[in-house]
Amino acid sequence: MILRPSVLCPVDFSDASRGALRYAALIAAHFGARLTLVAVTDPLLGEAFELAGGRPLEQETVREIEDFFRTTFLTRPHGLTDVRIEVAAGKPAAEILRVSHRAACDLIVMSSHGATGFRKLFFGSTTERVLRETTVPVLIAPGESAAPEELEAAARQVGRVLIPVDFTAATAHQTRIARGLADALDIPVVLLNVVEPVRSTSALRTRLPKIEAERRYRAERALDELVRSMPARVLTEALVAYGEPAEEIAKIADDRDAGLIIMGLHSSPIFGPRMGSVTYRVLCLAHRLILAVPPHRVQSPRQQPDAARQIREVPEGV
Repeated sequence: MILRPSVLCPVDFSDASRGALRYAALIAAHFGARLTLVAVTDPLLGEAFELAGGRPLEQETVREIEDFFRTTFLTRPHGLTDVRIEVAAGKPAAEILRVSHRAACDLIVMSSHGATGFRKLFFGSTTERVLRETTVPVLIAPGESAAPEELEAAARQVGRVLIPVDFTAATAHQTRIARGLADALDIPVVLLNVVEPVRSTSALRTRLPKIEAERRYRAERALDELVRSMPARVLTEALVAYGEPAEEIAKIADDRDAGLIIMGLHSSPIFGPRMGSVTYRVLCLAHRLILAVPPHRVQSPRQQPDAARQIREVPEGV
């Protein structure tokens, strides 16, 4: 049995999440994937709705998501045939991850930040928490980005793909994904390794020039191997920078006009993928699309929808 790919997009009805929705719809349409929109509500607000005797909060939220989807696009993206809505109640990050796991999603697309206030997702902290626990890639759209509605426009907007690598196990997975994206969008790739300054004792200072030269040589040699692994048709540039990783990554993204950065999420045998301080700093400094990639995909079976949560398909006419 061939399973269709699946994209999950959390929404909070802000302009930022509207941009993330456009990216999610573009990806889902291109790959013929199912697109699930999820909104997370406050359980206390649901109780207040019940006490007020009005329409149940789940039904009201579904209606709002349908309106939000309808007003996001001038026309429904071509090829987007399977759109579903889910409403969950609880803590936003935990519910997003629960839905992602249960539906065996292949990608989560969300904004770096969005609206705050009652009934809204607090996207700064929510995105951070999702990244700390996700087992699937997460595409993070900058809050102010104007997302394209066509693949050709997306390629022009991205321009280049920047891949900061540290030659750990995550590097191979990052570069495989970058190869596919660069090939599909016909855009160049920049491979970057940042050599951090050595914090040395006075006894080592006389040897620092030789140590730094050796570290740079090893980085260049490892980057050369990565370049050779890229398809000949993908224009690939390799760079070695020196300094604090997050600051250098943001600077190179600006200098090379790279609209997409692919960051690796490192893993722990106990806790799984974890967002490191470098990834967090890049999110703060670089106003670019960021694809955060766990070191490996944790497989989970496709499961039937949970009856305790409301799921709807968005009709073709919406």
